[in-house]
Amino acid sequence: MLDVLVGFVAELRRAGLPVSVSEEADAAEALGHLPLEDRQAVKSALGATLVKSANHWRAFDTAFEVYFSTRGRQFSVVGDEAQAPGGDERAGPVPEGLTGKGVGGAEPVSSEEIAALVFRALRDGDQLLLSAIARLAVARYAAMEPGRPVAGTYYLYRTLRHLDLEGVLARLVAQAHARAGGETGLAGEQPAGERPSGAVLRGRRPGQLTALEARLLEDEYKARIEQLRNEIEAEIRRWLVADRGAEALARSLRKPLPEDVEFMHATRDELVAMRKAIQPLTRKLATRLARKRRHRRRGALDFRATMRHSLSYGGVPVEPRFKHPHQAKPQIWVIADVSGSVAAFARFTLQLVYAISSQFSRVRSFVFIDGVDEVTGIFDRSETVTEAVQRVNLEADVVWADGHSDYGHALTAFYERWGHEIGPKASILLLGDGRNNYHAAQAWVVRELRHRARRVFWLNPEPRSYWGSGDSIVDQYAQHCDAAYECRNLRQLEAFVAHLA
Repeated sequence: MLDVLVGFVAELRRAGLPVSVSEEADAAEALGHLPLEDRQAVKSALGATLVKSANHWRAFDTAFEVYFSTRGRQFSVVGDEAQAPGGDERAGPVPEGLTGKGVGGAEPVSSEEIAALVFRALRDGDQLLLSAIARLAVARYAAMEPGRPVAGTYYLYRTLRHLDLEGVLARLVAQAHARAGGETGLAGEQPAGERPSGAVLRGRRPGQLTALEARLLEDEYKARIEQLRNEIEAEIRRWLVADRGAEALARSLRKPLPEDVEFMHATRDELVAMRKAIQPLTRKLATRLARKRRHRRRGALDFRATMRHSLSYGGVPVEPRFKHPHQAKPQIWVIADVSGSVAAFARFTLQLVYAISSQFSRVRSFVFIDGVDEVTGIFDRSETVTEAVQRVNLEADVVWADGHSDYGHALTAFYERWGHEIGPKASILLLGDGRNNYHAAQAWVVRELRHRARRVFWLNPEPRSYWGSGDSIVDQYAQHCDAAYECRNLRQLEAFVAHLA
């Protein structure tokens, strides 16, 4: 068990979770006080000792299901007994309905028999039967290929396609309505006098289901279907681990943490997870910057003040005196490209900067495609930063000609309209991939901005190896900036903002 825990912790670290040696020792100590056959207790204990952020739970859950997939009560239907993959563990008798013909006999279970068992298990909520059906369905329909380096998604799809769970749900709901109307049910599916399924039907007089009762019953059936789906997914995972090993499967299933997902390649679900992750990130970053600013208040040793104060102690410098430098908060000007794939990067950057705006003396925001517009007022008039970002997409006037990125024209227009307002206290953030569709770069604008402002930084969501390739002109702009940073994810963006403040 200790070897499994060590491998599990190593996988968490490879996935990006910060797990210290002391936390690993705490997890091992916790397992010593738990019944290891209680899977949920083991998972809860490991989660409590190893996971520090709710945003990391998905990665933890995936790794746990892989590394502990062959632990606990697992069955494969063989004869009149149930065995784990590989036949190394006895787990108990096969549920009623799976013994006899088609299981331990010479003839395989037919598709019609599996469909009838699925219907019965979902109707009655039979937990043991659902688990056994999952194993039987995977063996029958998944057609798993030993040695194939896949994550198992296609095996899951192939199994669920044959089971037609949506059709089963429709039949269950139809039968419930028929029973409520006093009928005996669909032919061959429930004999007269059998106990009704679903708490909402027990003790009910014949009649039509109300809308609420129908909804509750349908939700109950959907929950059972989801449970069956999870059982099938777990069974597929068990066979993949038995075939390829936990480490190889974990490598196939590994997903980046929300803070490590690249802005330009994030899926819809990943964007949702990133939006959830940015809220605690901004609070943590604001607290860290405030603490950093407080600690900076003590400057260099003030020798004269120390010696004067030491006279009251007989010339002994008991209480050193320090110079207190003026901590000026930077003024931030954000100029962001909101076209195409870089729009998500711009939105997250604007959201992060405004969420910690208390650490800056002033924040002004501008967005552009081939035209440029100031959106500072939108943020000031909006109740939340998220609302402001949504309004920017609708209200900002950023199209000048054809709506394709033209950095040269947009930066020139910005300089002509607002360049005279930039002073030595301003720090300018230029956000974009620098892909200019082969228009003129007008790099002199960035040079002039650098002369006027305190600092100019360029943040690019593309990998540094892509800079200067194709129509990318980042290199022409970067030579006039204080620094150009690769900001492909929230982790890199957080590190830059912490450095900026």
